[in-house]
Amino acid sequence: MAKVSMTTDLNVSADQVWQLIGGFNALPDWHPSVEKSELTEEGQTRTLSIAGGGKIVEKLEKVDHGARTYTYSITDSPLPVSNYTATIKVSGEGPNSTIEWSSEFDPAGASQEDAMKAIQGIYQTGFDNLRKMFGG
Repeated sequence: MAKVSMTTDLNVSADQVWQLIGGFNALPDWHPSVEKSELTEEGQTRTLSIAGGGKIVEKLEKVDHGARTYTYSITDSPLPVSNYTATIKVSGEGPNSTIEWSSEFDPAGASQEDAMKAIQGIYQTGFDNLRKMFGG
């Protein structure tokens, strides 16, 4: 099983960051690769429309707004992964925050290195955009 964990620091409070990214349907608000997110099944499943075509279906596994964290899994995707589960967590005190995005998965149709690079690229694109939005 492969693991990816990345963090980024922002010059904005953890509460402000969580308000933007903490909603399970909020990816289009901050990740430039996600054009649209549609919730189904009482908000427990989201279908993401990806820039350039393609869809990813993800299931909310657990959420803790007090701890500013949620965990989700991918149920259908063109990405080179299977058994993918990830967690997004926002932490910090005062005017600074840290976002951690971590996952575990099995490579599927690609080497472990290529699968990890694909996931790292997705995380980095989101982090880069958050730094543009908030300054970091």
